[in-house]
Amino acid sequence: MTRTNFRHALALLGVALLLLTGAQAQQRGRGRKYKPPPTTCKVTVTILRADNGKPVEDASVIFHPIEGGKDAGNMELKTNEDGRTSLDLIPVGDNVRVQVIASGFQTFGGEYELPGDSKDITIKLRKPGRQYSIYETHPDQSASQPQQEKQQQNDQKPPQ
Repeated sequence: MTRTNFRHALALLGVALLLLTGAQAQQRGRGRKYKPPPTTCKVTVTILRADNGKPVEDASVIFHPIEGGKDAGNMELKTNEDGRTSLDLIPVGDNVRVQVIASGFQTFGGEYELPGDSKDITIKLRKPGRQYSIYETHPDQSASQPQQEKQQQNDQKPPQ
C-alpha cells in the first residue's frame, strides 16, 4: 500500500468514526432536543369611538401577555384606518392585558382570556371626562359628611 492510499484510508476511517459517534449520541438522548412552539391565538382588536362608532386611526394598542400570573413583557401596535390591529404571538390558554392609548380619548385597559385560536375584541373609547377634585362636592358624597367627620373628631378628643 502506498503512502497516499494509506492517508486516504486513514481520513476515511476518521470520518466514519465521527459519524458513528454522532449517531450514537443522538440515540442516547444527548444533543439538542426539539420542542415545537405552542399554538397561538390570533387577537384582533377594533377601536371605535363611543359616541358615533367610527374607527379610531393610529391608536396605540399595548398587549401584555400573562404567563403563570406574571406579566411576560409587552408589544405595542398601532391601529390602521379601519381602527384594527392584530397579533398572533400569544399562546392559546393564556391571558392578555390590553391597554389602549389614543390622543383625545380616555385610556382603556382590560384583561381577556384566550381559549381558542382566535379572539375578536371591540373597544369603544370615550372622550375624557371632567377632572376630579377633592375640593368639590360630588354626587356620591352627602353634604352632611364633613360635619359628621368633625363630630367624630370632637368625640375622640379627651376633655380638658
